[in-house]
Formats: sequence, C-alpha cells, structure tokens
Amino acid sequence: MNFKLELIFKDRVGVVADVSAVIARRGLNIASMEVVRRSAKAHVYVETENSSRLSERRTLFQVLGQVPDLIEIRFIDTLPQEARTNRFRVVLDNIRDGVLSIDAEGRITIINEMAREALGCTDQDVVGANIKSLNMPDFTILDCLRGKTFSNVTKNQITPGGRFQYLSTGRPIFDSEQRIIGAVEIAKDVQEIKKLARQISEPEAIGFSDIIGRNPAITAAIAFAQKIAASDSIVSLRGASGTGKELFARAIHGAGSRPGAFVPINCAALPEHLLESELFGYAPGTFTGGVREGKPGLFEIAKNGTVLLDEIAEVPLNFQGKILRVIQDRRIRRIGGRDEIQIDTRIITATNRNLEGWVETQRFRTDLYYRINVLPIHIPPLKERRDDIPLLVDHFLFQLGSKLDRQISAVTPAALDKLYRHDWPGNVRELRNVVERAAILCEGERVDVNTIHFSHELGRTPAGDPSPSAIELRQPLKTSLGEYEKMLVTQALEQAPSIRQAARRLGISHTALRNKIKKYGLQ
Repeated sequence: MNFKLELIFKDRVGVVADVSAVIARRGLNIASMEVVRRSAKAHVYVETENSSRLSERRTLFQVLGQVPDLIEIRFIDTLPQEARTNRFRVVLDNIRDGVLSIDAEGRITIINEMAREALGCTDQDVVGANIKSLNMPDFTILDCLRGKTFSNVTKNQITPGGRFQYLSTGRPIFDSEQRIIGAVEIAKDVQEIKKLARQISEPEAIGFSDIIGRNPAITAAIAFAQKIAASDSIVSLRGASGTGKELFARAIHGAGSRPGAFVPINCAALPEHLLESELFGYAPGTFTGGVREGKPGLFEIAKNGTVLLDEIAEVPLNFQGKILRVIQDRRIRRIGGRDEIQIDTRIITATNRNLEGWVETQRFRTDLYYRINVLPIHIPPLKERRDDIPLLVDHFLFQLGSKLDRQISAVTPAALDKLYRHDWPGNVRELRNVVERAAILCEGERVDVNTIHFSHELGRTPAGDPSPSAIELRQPLKTSLGEYEKMLVTQALEQAPSIRQAARRLGISHTALRNKIKKYGLQ
C-alpha cells in the first residue's frame, strides 16, 4: 500500500531532511517528494511505499506529527505532480499530431495516443524502452541528441490499418545549462493537413451558430430549423429579401446527414430554357456549341446533397409543373435525352413573395404550393427584431477587422441610435453593407454617426465633409457609383497618412488604389 500525504510546515531549512529521516526510520521508501512554497509556508507532498498495514498509517501520522514546525498533515488522493502529469497526458492524447520524446540515452519518455496508433503499439507500454525497439521508418530523432534539427520531412509508416503518411519535425531538448537532455519528434498527418487546406481554400461550412440573433422570433426559427434539419422533407423558407434565407438553407444542409454538395440556384436570374438546362442538364449533341458529351444538371450534381431553389415564385407557370414532377417522382430527364435519371437530392425552396396571394391570382400552382409547403420557416425582417442590431453590428465589425487590417471595436451611441431608427428595407444584408461602409470611412476604432450612410443618403455629401460635390441621383447608375467611389477614395486619402494606409482602410490593394487615383485624377 502507498500513502500520499501533504504536510504543511513553517518554512525553514531542513524540513525535507527531517521528513525523509522520519519516513526512513519507519522502514518505508519514498516514491516521490515535492516541495511547494506559499506565503512563508512549505507544503511537502510525499508518497511512501511498502505501507502494508493499516496501523502503519496511524503510526506514520503520529511520528510525522513530531517533526518541528509542522502546522498541518493530511492524506490526499493525488499529488500535484501526478495531477499535472495527468492533465498533460489528456492534452497530448487529444491532439491530432503524433508526439514522441526520448531522453539523452534514447529511451522513450513520452508517446501520445496518436503516435501509438501510427506505430502500432497501442496495446503495450513502451515508455522506458529504447527508441529502436519501435517499428519506425527511421530514427532521425537520434540525430537531435547531437544538436541537429529537421522540419516537415515527409515520412511513410506502414501500419496494420494501412499506409500512414506524415510530415515530421524534430528538435533537441535543452536544460537550463543548454545541455541536450533529450529530443522530441512531432508528426503531422498529411491527410489532416490537406483537409485543413481545403477548409481554408473552399467556402466555410455554415452552421446555425452563424445565424446571429437573440430575439424570440429568430431564435424560434432557428430552433425549428435545427429540429427538422435531419429529415429529408422539403423546407420552404419564407422571408423578405436580405433576411438570410440562403444562410438558413446552408445551415440546414450542414446540420443534416447528407454528405453531398449544397447547390443553390436563383430561379429568377435565368430565362426558362436556361433554367431547364441548369436544373436538368442536357444530353450529348443537344445544343450547337454545347459540351459535346452533354452536361449534368444541378439535381445530378447535388447527388446525396441539397438543392436550394431560391426565388421559386419567379419560376414560369408552365415550368412549375416540371418542378412538381421532379419533387413527386424523384426522376429527371436531360434535355434531348431519352432515359430518366433517379435523383437523391433534398430540396429547399425560398421566396420573398406572398405565395398564398400568388396562388389566389393563379400565378403559382396550387399543387406545387402544397407540395413545397411541408415545413415552412418564416424568417422575421430586421425591423421586427431591432434588439438584434447591436449583436449583428459587433459580428460584422469582427469579420471586417481582418479584411481592413485594423480593429474597429464598437459604434457610438449616436450611430447606434441612427441604426435603430432606420426602416431596413434591405434587412440584414443592408445592415452589413451599411456597417462595412462605415468601417471603411471611420477614422478611429469606433464607428461614429457621421460615417453611417443609408442608400438614400449616398447622393448627399455629409455635413461638414470636405468631399467632392454632391452626387446627382438622376444620373445613370454607373456614373453615380463612380462619383461615390471617387468621394470614398478622396476621403480615405485625406484621412490616412499614406497611400498604403488609405488602401488598407478601403480594403483594397496598394496597386488598386494607385489605379483609382490615376482614374479620377486625384493627388
């Protein structure tokens, strides 16, 4: 039996020697001992071995009580060093890199779970064994004991589960006197690195946590969407333009179990003949100038995934019947093709229209309406959840921080009041545009009311701003946008100490700003 004790002494010289002597006189071994000094007290933690009789515990307690300057003594379950080691082990075993360390003699001191799996030694305790006893592709870690290092060396390990390819980095371990006392090798799984690279280079997966809001209306919509995400039933997203219907659709897809792609299509953006070829595809040789081998439609591309039919109310009436047939039969036929193709795709629809009114006026098919209205989700407009405006503003400012290469921490009360009083016809999308515009124009770390400009204000020069002459809204859109861009560039150049910093404020490159200066004849 082992005893673990904590003894608290008035700090003095010789405490450890006194404790060691008492334990040795009882014929016990000291497995470990640690001293921690706190507030003029010495906390001595000790673990003893060969304590086989319960009476030894009482006797040891009595004998240790005679050591001078003892304040308190108690038995404990875990020593500080033991707790630190356990925490360290948990951390090492829960990282996706393999970690292996050795001492100066080449004996294994640390090997985490990932390294054990890669080396096929999960069922044996190899700590203390020589590194050469492991089935490793090489032992370049031993070179680190002579002061050498290596970084991101590609290695291959054959394991019972297959080939494990990894990038290996090795470093020597030094003591306080800069003597080499060991080495460590860290292995990064190449497949994990490729996965991370894809996550960075490809659009991020959207989850329900990306939908910002605490208003009861939006939280109820989120809760319902989460509840039905795992089903394959059709979802009908209803809400005004800019409320975040596609964001909801992506979150539903991400929370579902389908491994396929999320494929959105704006039904209002394409004429009927192009809409049909996009959704259903076409057979080889159907169109002059088309892809010779034919082209799959979006329903095929989204196999085992999700198709978002955005603005479905804008689909021509005669084409709505084809959509209904796809939903009912789960089959499509490519344009010019003879064979029907089975599809396994979840369908989400979205619209900002009053479908019930469109059904009454016979602009939308009744049968299609009832087929897609299985799980309707109504997304509230921003004007009905104004209490979420501060949350959304903070979220957008945080996202813009890295884009603008500077931190904008908050908005002033006056600016926030102006945001509250706006009607928000463009909803969350409009709010994001307003916040981004304000972040570009603001000079310090806080967005002020003078930098909050709504769409109807873009033709007016802000009061007291030495900008170019006011933009005439009756001009063509391209001309008006050009003059507004010129105004923004001029403001940035006047407010920033250099062209490079002005470019950062505008969120564009130094070269792009140089081109705009030349375009507008600015100095």
